Amino acid sequence: MRKGFLIDMDGVIYGNNTLIPGADKFIAQLQEKEIPFSFMTNNSQRTPLDAVNKCARLGIHIKEENVYTSAMATSWFLSFMNPNGTAYVLGEGGLITSLLQQGYVMVNQDPDFVVVGEGRNFTLEMVNTATNMILNGAKLIATNLDPSPKMKGWDSLGIKAIVKMIEEATGKPAFSVGKPSPVMMRAARKHLGLEARETIIIGDTMDTDILGGVQLGYKTILTLSGVTRKEDLGNYAFKPNMVVNSLADLNLDEALKLLDVQDKY
Repeated sequence: MRKGFLIDMDGVIYGNNTLIPGADKFIAQLQEKEIPFSFMTNNSQRTPLDAVNKCARLGIHIKEENVYTSAMATSWFLSFMNPNGTAYVLGEGGLITSLLQQGYVMVNQDPDFVVVGEGRNFTLEMVNTATNMILNGAKLIATNLDPSPKMKGWDSLGIKAIVKMIEEATGKPAFSVGKPSPVMMRAARKHLGLEARETIIIGDTMDTDILGGVQLGYKTILTLSGVTRKEDLGNYAFKPNMVVNSLADLNLDEALKLLDVQDKY
C-alpha cells in the first residue's frame, strides 16, 4: 500500500515567514524516502510557483506538483459545475491564474459566478458590484472561509469577513470550496494520487485540517506549532490520531504506522 501526506503550510512549515524548526528536515526525509506529499493550503492568493519560491527561501526545495491550493480546487470545481463559464473575481494572481487555466473568462458584467479569494487589491466599489451581480443571479463562491486572526496589526480582514458582508447584503449563502470542504480534501488527495486509506493529513488547525481529514476518513496529525493549543482539544467532539509539538517531534515511521490500522466506518 502506498502512503503519503497532505501537509498544511502556515503554522506547520512556517509562521510569520519564518521556518518552524524541524520542518525542513521532515520534508527532506519524505523526499529521501520518496514518500508522496503535497502542501495543501487554503491561501488562494499565490500560485504554486509562488509557494515553491517561498519554500526555497526557507531552505525547502520542492516542485510545483508538491503544492495544491484552494484556488486550484475552486477552479476545478467551477469547471466541473459549469465548463468554460464566466466569473467576476475578488482575488489575486493565484486565483485568476487557476481559473484561466480551466478555461474560465473573467468578466465585469453578468458572470456565472462571483468568486471571492484572499486579496488586498479589491475595493468596496467592487464588493458593491459583486453584490448586484449576485442579486441578478450569479452564484457566490468562496475559495475558503478562513477567519481573521483578530490580532493587532494584521493587514487583512480575513476572507470570512468579506464573504459574510456579501452574504448579508445579498441574502445568498456562499459555497466554500477550501478546507474543510470535502471538495478540496478529495481534490488534493487525488492530485497526490492516493486513496483515502493511504492518506495522512498534517495541520495546525482543528476546524480545517483535522476536521476535514476526520470527515473523509484520512488519518490526522495535529501540530501545536500554529494556532491550536493542547488545552483547546477538549472543545471538540472529534480528535486527531496524533498530536505533536511540531514536525521536529514527528517520527516518520510512527506516523506511517497510523495507516496500518484502518477504521471500520
